[in-house]
Amino acid sequence: MTGFAQVKGQFSDQIAFAITLKSVNHRFLDLHLRMPADSDALEMKIRRVFKEKLHRGHVELTLSMERSDGSSLAVNRQLVGAYVNAFREAAKEFGIQAEPDLMSILKLPGAMSGSNIDPNDEELEAEILKKLDDAIAKLDAMRAQEGATIVRELKERMHHLEQATLEVEKLRSAMLHAHMEKINARMQELLGMQADKDRILQEAAMLAERSDIQEELVRMKNHVMHFLAVLEAPGEAGKKLDFLLQEMNRESNTLMSKTSGVAGEALRITQFGLVMKSEIEKSREQVQNIE
Repeated sequence: MTGFAQVKGQFSDQIAFAITLKSVNHRFLDLHLRMPADSDALEMKIRRVFKEKLHRGHVELTLSMERSDGSSLAVNRQLVGAYVNAFREAAKEFGIQAEPDLMSILKLPGAMSGSNIDPNDEELEAEILKKLDDAIAKLDAMRAQEGATIVRELKERMHHLEQATLEVEKLRSAMLHAHMEKINARMQELLGMQADKDRILQEAAMLAERSDIQEELVRMKNHVMHFLAVLEAPGEAGKKLDFLLQEMNRESNTLMSKTSGVAGEALRITQFGLVMKSEIEKSREQVQNIE
């Protein structure tokens, strides 16, 4: 789910820092960290915190540090020079008349660094991790607001799906009757009027039983109930809901395959089956946003 959070911290009279978090929808946890140079140890700890507290989403973190005496940033001349030279060599090789954009280069990782700030200082690390917890809490609060909206929509989708299931259930007897008539007509055509009518009816009943959709309807209703229960339960829900929607889609496909070719009132089952598939697909799109 989407979200934004920013917190600021003061480590000493001279050193301050800011943590900015942005998140967008993603099926898995995808972390992108923009950190000061030489902060690999701190980065590992930050990644560990995210993996403990978040499960899904593309999350971007930016950590900036500055000194209050005005010497907040210093240019990494060696690295910037390497970027400039690499740009010019590539331009020369491909015959392009262009000069590097200094502003773009200064935004590259490691091009700018805090002056005389050691990101591996244990006390500074502890303060940053403490503020990181605050930032994640703010991010979660914004994500929770969006989540509440998604949950309301998913409940509405499940209501539509449940109503379509009930309508199909009302048409079940008409579908069975249509199957019986279709099979009877076909057997009469193949065997002629001399065929044993009782045997025809017996065979038709067996075929109609194989075409019965009662099991699919029962499983569909159970899946809807389970889906709603998972929505209300605490903890991670996205993967469970996605699995349930896959099962619902399978039931709707089976239901429509069993009812293909029937005529009359039973033909409406196909219409409700399409409604089911539509609601399931719309729900799957939203479930990708739920953690």
